[in-house]
Amino acid sequence: MTGTTKSGTAERAPRAGRPGYDQGSVLEIAVQLFNEHGYDATSMGQLAERLGTSKSAIYHHFTSKEEVLALALDHALGGLEAILEKPLARTGAPDASLTFVLREAVVVLCERLPSVTLLLRVRGNTDVERQALERRRAFDRTVADLVDAARAEGTLRRDIDSRTTTRLLFGMINSIVEWYRPGGPITPDQLAADVLAVALDGLRSH
Repeated sequence: MTGTTKSGTAERAPRAGRPGYDQGSVLEIAVQLFNEHGYDATSMGQLAERLGTSKSAIYHHFTSKEEVLALALDHALGGLEAILEKPLARTGAPDASLTFVLREAVVVLCERLPSVTLLLRVRGNTDVERQALERRRAFDRTVADLVDAARAEGTLRRDIDSRTTTRLLFGMINSIVEWYRPGGPITPDQLAADVLAVALDGLRSH
């Protein structure tokens, strides 16, 4: 079955392909390479070498390197955007919704660490990257709106500029990609609780 990602790239059903490498496993290794060397500096030949296969075997799964990037970014963005569709993100007090969205964002970042890392490193050099950045900005604006609403209702401090508050929150959460390692002693849920304690306790009105 064929569909379309929000980036506008055709999304095909995973194909079994050559033994040992389905679309998902090829995508996973491609994201590793993009994060190691940068998307622009990574070639399909390098990916084939890392996989120990031929470029034609990769093209069995993907039409181009750009399609690989689109699917990788869609994996990250889809996880973040799904948070905003959940009832707890859209109903109730702004402070509660903000807390829920930030907690879930940390969990998604941890669970989709490679693709989120890639998302945070794109600079808008291609159409796929520009579309991904616009989706990311839309998510950021929603969080910023929740910050503004929480300040307006009096649950967050008003003496700190709302833009500063939003940037500090994103800065703390996004920095997790630089040091968090899945499988370590800190679970995503524990990390989310710690981040919220540090990030929000000092921002709440008392």
